[in-house]
Amino acid sequence: MSRAGKHILLDILHSEGVEFVFGNPGTTELPLLDAFVVEDRLRYILGLNEVVVMSMADGWAQATGRLAVCNLHAAPGLGNAMGMLYNAAKAGAPVLVTAGQQDMSIRLTEPLLWDDLATMARPLCKWSFEVNSIAELPRAVRRAAKVALTAPTGPVFLSIPGDVLTAIAPDDLDLGAPTRIGAGLRGDATEIAKAAAMIRAAETPVIFAGDCVANNDAFAEMVAFAEAVGAPVYMEGMANRAAFPSNHPQFAGTVPRMTPALRSVMQGHDLLISIGADLLTQSQATGVEALAPGTSVVHLDDEPWQIGKNFAADAAIQGCPKATLPELTALVTGCGDGRRAGVVARIAEAKAALLAKAEAAMGASPMDPLAVLKRLGEVMPDDAIIIEELLSSGMNVVRSLLPATRPDSWFGMRGGGIGVCVPQAAAMKLAHPDRPVVALTGDGSLMYSAAALWTCAHYKLPVVTIVFNNASYRILKQRTRAIGDHSARTSVFVAMDLQEPAIDFMALAAAHGVQGVRVESIAALIAAFQAALASDRPTLIEVPVARAV
Repeated sequence: MSRAGKHILLDILHSEGVEFVFGNPGTTELPLLDAFVVEDRLRYILGLNEVVVMSMADGWAQATGRLAVCNLHAAPGLGNAMGMLYNAAKAGAPVLVTAGQQDMSIRLTEPLLWDDLATMARPLCKWSFEVNSIAELPRAVRRAAKVALTAPTGPVFLSIPGDVLTAIAPDDLDLGAPTRIGAGLRGDATEIAKAAAMIRAAETPVIFAGDCVANNDAFAEMVAFAEAVGAPVYMEGMANRAAFPSNHPQFAGTVPRMTPALRSVMQGHDLLISIGADLLTQSQATGVEALAPGTSVVHLDDEPWQIGKNFAADAAIQGCPKATLPELTALVTGCGDGRRAGVVARIAEAKAALLAKAEAAMGASPMDPLAVLKRLGEVMPDDAIIIEELLSSGMNVVRSLLPATRPDSWFGMRGGGIGVCVPQAAAMKLAHPDRPVVALTGDGSLMYSAAALWTCAHYKLPVVTIVFNNASYRILKQRTRAIGDHSARTSVFVAMDLQEPAIDFMALAAAHGVQGVRVESIAALIAAFQAALASDRPTLIEVPVARAV
């Protein structure tokens, strides 16, 4: 029996393992929405704007490692989603982004909402294409899914005109089948041997661990390697996932994103070993290179573009960490025995000082973010999924206060575009309905995607959102003050305060159908948090924190 393109699209997506289509519909997507009336295999999840739906698809893809689908509306819809598509690209999230295009029959007239969508999306996608006929639809969708899921994974884009969705396919149209390319690429043996020799010869190596570890399910392999080397392990500065357990005695924290601080971290280390870590995304220009000239580098990554991109790699290994690390570990086993105890002692001393600083701030009013994070860490369920977008509240130390002990326990703002936290949390609750999902966000970040609260309420997703409210863009104040000019002298910051009027987060929660609780003490926060974990409804907890810059 002949079928319309809209049904064929859903047939193919189902066979590719898709469960949800995250979308915000418009006129060019109406045929697809009509098909969902009789669709019982896939579910359409509504977000109230494109920032929300793109972030949800990103979150689902990261949480599951499977293909996520985001459906946008023509040129304005794609344009609205671009910031969050940037984040998904930086995170390597395997997302198929589709946008409804105007009918092919009128595209030359440049109708309302039309533009060259494939060209718009191309800079942020591994592959971008406009489907011109129903005959192209199966091959295009199959190729898109294959490309998105092939390491290094990432977003792809298809523009699908409305008349392709309504066209009737011939009975003999071949729908194809999924293709999955094995991800377990082992690194070159010669480079592995070179890396092992460098590691064995090093006296004070340091390890940076990155998203490539988490994306390739190499958590255990990363731990075994680090223990063999006996070196401190830092998370990359733009870390998104949990690449190393933050309660491990060799976990040294997060690499700072400002190059002078990073240069300070590197002092005293004679070898940098990057396992899928970013080398190195700078937050701002400082006039200082992140690594001193001549720094010895071993770099393993599944994306060759990253290896030697900014700093020469003396041993450059293209490969999957899960497949490659066991071989490298076997060649360096025992080389860290003499230094591990000293490394662990220094890390323990630094962590004890951090915990003492946080404990000393327990009575502060307004609440101190470090104290808040420490208490939350003490009551956080072991199986919780944390999505963190705090920026100035605990930057570089948050994982030492809120441990990420499982490979799928921690997600963050990889690309730097704010607003991802609550939409990602909603999608991750869909992916893992039996696990607690906690969104940690700032007031400024939450307002970029507050509409995601409605999606949590509408689909009865009991996400716990904790908003650290300092009534400002505090990180921008910090960076402006560092310029050392007018703001530093006057403490006047233009367009960085979220007051007059203050944002009423309790009214915001109520407007979106979410429970709202404002707390004035850490004891009240913990009580509210535990009640929220036990609730079957989404909860927003407002935590007023210190505003000092």
